[in-house]
Formats: sequence, structure tokens, C-alpha cells
Amino acid sequence: MSGNKKTYSNEYIKELVEKYGVMLFRICYCILCHRDDAEDALQDTFLKYLTKAPEFESEEHEKAWLIKVATNTSKNAVLLKKRRKTVDLDELRSIGIEDEDSEVFESIMALPVKFKIVMTLYYIEGYNSKEISKIIGVSADAVRKRLQKGREILKTEIERCDGYEFK
Repeated sequence: MSGNKKTYSNEYIKELVEKYGVMLFRICYCILCHRDDAEDALQDTFLKYLTKAPEFESEEHEKAWLIKVATNTSKNAVLLKKRRKTVDLDELRSIGIEDEDSEVFESIMALPVKFKIVMTLYYIEGYNSKEISKIIGVSADAVRKRLQKGREILKTEIERCDGYEFK
């Protein structure tokens, strides 16, 4: 191992977690559907940041890198074992999801991973399709297609469960 490893102060780490922790946790939680699993993925994300010590062009580049690592870490965890699909309303409140948004968030969490990632980044974190394409490494057209398909799946599920038909 070389001696040129970057070291971070406790204050820097604390600021990093305060700045990105809640957003990254919501992304991990949406993919994994369970608080403990999301906490593990979040911890792994920050650990990768500290051990890899990447250089960033800007704050947005840093944020995008963290989102990509959190997303990939969560997707890998899904592949390793089947996750629980039930959601505790108190857990949703604790990650900043309001009661009136909880059904939408739960519906997004039930989507296949490739759709839930773009839906979460678009609807919950407020990214546009071009920004999402850079973060997850697919074309903006593919992001828009996934958003469209995700909305179609949600619409079908709502109609099936509630007997409501969209016009």
C-alpha cells in the first residue's frame, strides 16, 4: 500500500454525512425496502468514499458519485438476498417521507430496481432526466423511457388495487 492515502478529519466526515446522508439513505431505503439494510448500504457508501478518496471536479460531481455508489451498493445487496417488502410508516416518516406521500413512496419501492432508481431520483430527489443519466450511466432517453414505464406500472397497480381507472 502506498503512503499517499488521503485522510479526513472527523469534522469533514461529519459535514459529509450531514450534507448527503438523508438523501442517500432515502435512495438506499427505496431500493432495499428495509431500514437496517439501507443503513448498511449507506455505511458502505461512505466507507467507499473514505477508502477510495476520489478527487472531484465539483460538488455536483461528488454528489453524483455518492448517489451512484449508494445505488450500486443497494442493487448488489438486492442481488445477494431477497429483501422484505413491507414498509413501516414510522420508518418512512423518519427518512422525511410525509404521510400523504407514503403510498406513492411504497408504490415506487415495489417497482423493479431499474425503475425505482430513476423514479426516486426524479420524483423524490428532484433530478431531471439528463442529470439522472449522468449519475446512473445510461442515456437520457433510457431514463425517460424508464420513467414512462415506471409510471405505467404504478398506474396499472393503482387501477388493479383500487378498482380505479385512469382516463
